[in-house]
Amino acid sequence: MVKRSQILSKISMESQTQLPQINAKSVRKDGKQYFVDDKGNSFPSVTTILNATKPQEERDRLLNWKARVGTEAATEITTTASRRGTQTHKQIERYLLGQNPVCPPASLPYWESIQPVLADISTVRLVEGSVFHYNLNYSGKVDCVASYQGIPCICEWKTADKPKASIERLYEYPLQLTAYLGAVNNCYDIEINHALVVVAIPDMTAEVFWFEPPAIKDYWEQWKMRVSQYWQGRLISF
Repeated sequence: MVKRSQILSKISMESQTQLPQINAKSVRKDGKQYFVDDKGNSFPSVTTILNATKPQEERDRLLNWKARVGTEAATEITTTASRRGTQTHKQIERYLLGQNPVCPPASLPYWESIQPVLADISTVRLVEGSVFHYNLNYSGKVDCVASYQGIPCICEWKTADKPKASIERLYEYPLQLTAYLGAVNNCYDIEINHALVVVAIPDMTAEVFWFEPPAIKDYWEQWKMRVSQYWQGRLISF
């Protein structure tokens, strides 16, 4: 297991590299998430847009899964996954900020899985930061802006009970990550073009999915289409 001191020694938090936290609050309207900036402007979150524009095949996949396991079991599985994800995120956040992590027993296997990957994270610039893209009118909360193996990137932490094994089984995570990347660049007038998805899995080292600029460019075009689809749907509903 990687020692806490080993990881902390590789995490740089110098003031000249940090990105300032943006003052924003999360609100829910009709079950959908929005972020409101300090001027009172409200924007739909990345997850709200993705859910509203989810392709039919993806909706069918979820419906088939619920039918297979049962509605009650599906709700329990989803709730448990959401809780462990939140706990693991808080654990990582405290660690990256140099605070003493308090790890609940239920999330400990996921925390142990992700520790070796954290050893390659340095130059942490933003942790759990709200971001806005004022040109495309959306918002979100990015897990982390840092460097992985020396390359600046956007980081997204996920948990799972078994390996994803392929990018295809990440489903819409790459779009979500690319949306955050675009918002970070737009908010802070910087240029980051790499991204990292880390999937923590019990009893094994976390999976790492690394996205180079050509892939990011492709996902960005897909994301812009989803945003356009979302706003067109909003206009039609009015």
